Amino acid sequence: MILFITTMLFAKFLLLSFMVVQVQGYLHQSQPFLFVNISDTAKIQCSFKTQFVAGGITAQWYRRREGEAPMLIKRCSDHQNVNKVDCISEGHNLTLAIYNAQRSDSGVYYCTDSYLIFLTFGNGSTLIVGDSYTNSSWVLPLAPSPQGLLSSGTADLACVVHGVSNPVQISWSISGDLQEQGMTRSLKAKDGSLVFINHISVPMATWTSGKNFTCDVKFNSSGKSVKKIARYVEASSTAPASECSHYTGPLAAGAGLLLLLVSLSLVWTLCPSTLGFKPRISAPPASEENQAGILYAHLDFDSRNRKGRTMQRPARGKHLKP
Repeated sequence: MILFITTMLFAKFLLLSFMVVQVQGYLHQSQPFLFVNISDTAKIQCSFKTQFVAGGITAQWYRRREGEAPMLIKRCSDHQNVNKVDCISEGHNLTLAIYNAQRSDSGVYYCTDSYLIFLTFGNGSTLIVGDSYTNSSWVLPLAPSPQGLLSSGTADLACVVHGVSNPVQISWSISGDLQEQGMTRSLKAKDGSLVFINHISVPMATWTSGKNFTCDVKFNSSGKSVKKIARYVEASSTAPASECSHYTGPLAAGAGLLLLLVSLSLVWTLCPSTLGFKPRISAPPASEENQAGILYAHLDFDSRNRKGRTMQRPARGKHLKP
């Protein structure tokens, strides 16, 4: 009994392995990303290893949006609503045409076909309609710190794209050489915006070589993109101290000069006589003149006694009769 169960499990494993190998080479979608403008026609292509049966009558198309399960969009045997979505079969190739594309049509599209008793899926094509960039969008590269590098021989880098409305295309280049797209994970915020995290692993020797690792993000079909660079920086505990030491002398001299100026200003203000300076003498008292109906007074504030205290003289004056 045990031998029979083991034989059946082994046969099932061989069958599934054979099916996986067949499926991997059976369907292929050559467009990892496809950008179209709003109201344009999007054409997503899928190639089959063998020619379609009856013009693709068994083929179907699914769309998956972030945070949702795949949804059936089009059965190629169904000729309804062909003004919006239609299947076009040409030999080994099948094209899904989406007319008057809108932002809501963005997502990952999979072509499928019935293979024996299984429904096989293609590798998927991401359709981006319009512009995914919003006012809250930003791109941030993440790189391991020198202290956090693992001894596994690889370095892990990530590119975070925050606050977008639809999928984006994320790619990496190392000093200008295009690399693989990496593995992308997505999160959906409460406000409906999306966050994408693209991760790559590179050999430690490549990361520490000083090359530029550029994260390139495309949001729309304009051809422009946002590029962010990460680079390995060797850790050095003495570098900050040596840089600051160049400024120690000038800063100390400037602080000493400022302290001296403040001290002299205080002495000048509080004790002017100790420095040989005397207060400025007031203008001479006004002379008395005789004019009809006017009283002139003489005020003298400059008289000092010997102890340095100021004495005030009573006002002197003469009243002139008219």
